[in-house]
Amino acid sequence: MAAASGVSRPGVGVLFNPTLDRFLARSLDALDYVSVIPDRSWIDHGIGSQPRFESLPLVSELMESPGKALPIVLHGIGLSICSASLFDEEYAEKLIETQRTLRSPWVSEHLSFSRISTGHEINAAVAVPVPYDVEVLELLVPRVSFLTRRASCPVLLENSVYYFRHIAEDMTEAAFLNEVCARTGCGVLLDLHNLYCNALNHSFDPHDYLRDLDMANVVEVHIAGGVEMMGFHTDSHTGPVPEPVWELLADVVPRALNLRGVTFEFHESSFPLLRERGVRRQLERARQVVAAGRSDDAR
Repeated sequence: MAAASGVSRPGVGVLFNPTLDRFLARSLDALDYVSVIPDRSWIDHGIGSQPRFESLPLVSELMESPGKALPIVLHGIGLSICSASLFDEEYAEKLIETQRTLRSPWVSEHLSFSRISTGHEINAAVAVPVPYDVEVLELLVPRVSFLTRRASCPVLLENSVYYFRHIAEDMTEAAFLNEVCARTGCGVLLDLHNLYCNALNHSFDPHDYLRDLDMANVVEVHIAGGVEMMGFHTDSHTGPVPEPVWELLADVVPRALNLRGVTFEFHESSFPLLRERGVRRQLERARQVVAAGRSDDAR
């Protein structure tokens, strides 16, 4: 992986969940890094609590064990960076502290919100997409800049999956991400399954999106699987990666010259469907796509 060894070819990783403990011990050869959700390692008692964060030693130990052999990148889920009513600097500092402790090559968060504060905090427990307009952009830029100034590694924002569309937006998601990156110095975590879901559910060509997105900002890519439900394709992180997502990855790799990692993610409840052999197959195929897309680097 570029962050760890300086090689130009992107690495291949997996988003950690507890079902992978034994897999990691037996499959280090299949991985260049592990992505972890730092929120799994603590209990957050909420703003104003003393102490605010309570460590979960067993979970922390489980998370950190891969780091003895592999780099760990952080994929946060709790910052809610697009919340209009709050910006949780204390949580942001905790995320940065964890990144420094683990020496993570990069850290990512979602371009969305999950928390609102109206006298007391409400958590939707799901990433809610935002309209891509000037008002949200002006709200977001100083918050992302806070992270990019404080972190000692690249900070990435992940494109959202959405099941409804906001009307009268000022720009597309790709244009919005381009502008945030230009104004803050952050990068993009390009989730190709999110893009695939949106393209299916809202009838647009995902390759047009990729042509509009500034690929120089893409540092990490997520790949995953999903299922149909009630007329929608859902981002359920279940099962193997669909063929159209592999096609999108093949499109991205040659053009995203700053790409450092391709991460396979799945929910632990689908491990009985994949098993260790299935996870390894997804990682091996990702490595093949990366190798094919970067074949010119070897010449």
